[in-house]
Amino acid sequence: MTRKASNKVMTAQEAVKRFVHDGATVGMGGQSIGRCAMAVTHEIVRQGIKDLTLVGCNLSMSMDILVGAGLAKRTECGTGNLERFGTTFRWRKAIEDRTLEVEDYSHLAMASRFLAGSLGLPFMPSKSMLGTDILNKQIANGSDAFRVIDNPWDLDEPVVLLPACKPDVSIIHAQKADQMGNIIIEGFTTQEPEMVKASSSVIVSCEELISSDEVRRHPDRTTVPYIFVDAVVVQPWGSFPTSTYGHYEHDPEHLRRYQACARPGGEAYEEYLREFIYECENFDEHLDRAISSARREELRASMQKLL
Repeated sequence: MTRKASNKVMTAQEAVKRFVHDGATVGMGGQSIGRCAMAVTHEIVRQGIKDLTLVGCNLSMSMDILVGAGLAKRTECGTGNLERFGTTFRWRKAIEDRTLEVEDYSHLAMASRFLAGSLGLPFMPSKSMLGTDILNKQIANGSDAFRVIDNPWDLDEPVVLLPACKPDVSIIHAQKADQMGNIIIEGFTTQEPEMVKASSSVIVSCEELISSDEVRRHPDRTTVPYIFVDAVVVQPWGSFPTSTYGHYEHDPEHLRRYQACARPGGEAYEEYLREFIYECENFDEHLDRAISSARREELRASMQKLL
């Protein structure tokens, strides 16, 4: 579907209400502790949108919150972790309790699935999964997630066919966007450009709203053009406590605080959700509770030292 060159700026509440629905397959942007779409994730939790299938490469804190809030029924991904801050504990617990459906892929396999979806193809051939326990176990269990065939031009060369992944909606956080939805991502992009192009709807939160004239002056900087975007949510610090390259570093203090609640779960985790999501009218209120102005300046300064 091609989107119009219209003003797509709206609040997170409006975007989620319009484009995310019960039972949706949600593509999740970001990677580990970098540029996760936390503001949009919080809004999904506040609206209680349930029975979600979450797809991505490394599904991180945003995925863990949706699982911990009881809103996810399935994940398809390469892994779930917060790098040196540990695994995604609510996700792991749901897997252990068998309350969550899980389909494992490699990171490259998930990126290849999004690529297939972006090109309008039903599948994408790959060799990255050959010889892995993930592939062998799926085949042994009769799963239809993978198909192994011989290369038609070389029958001694097997290849894996990966089904295309086409999310109902994808959520990503970017550095810059204009009101029409031209998106500029700086630093790593991972699977996001292909995931966005494969999606029926796309919500982008951004640190900064720029003019369309600026986009036109530097067309080479546009990562995703407006024809693939449905909603632009202007939200500085929208990936907190993960980082946004060029703007701020990740916040170890809050990540450890989250993990300290996520690991035991129960009342500690429910209190985290209450304090930092349910009792907050929006993400700005969450930020006021979660991080001081002085701490924000420290994280900004820390990022500037890396540039």
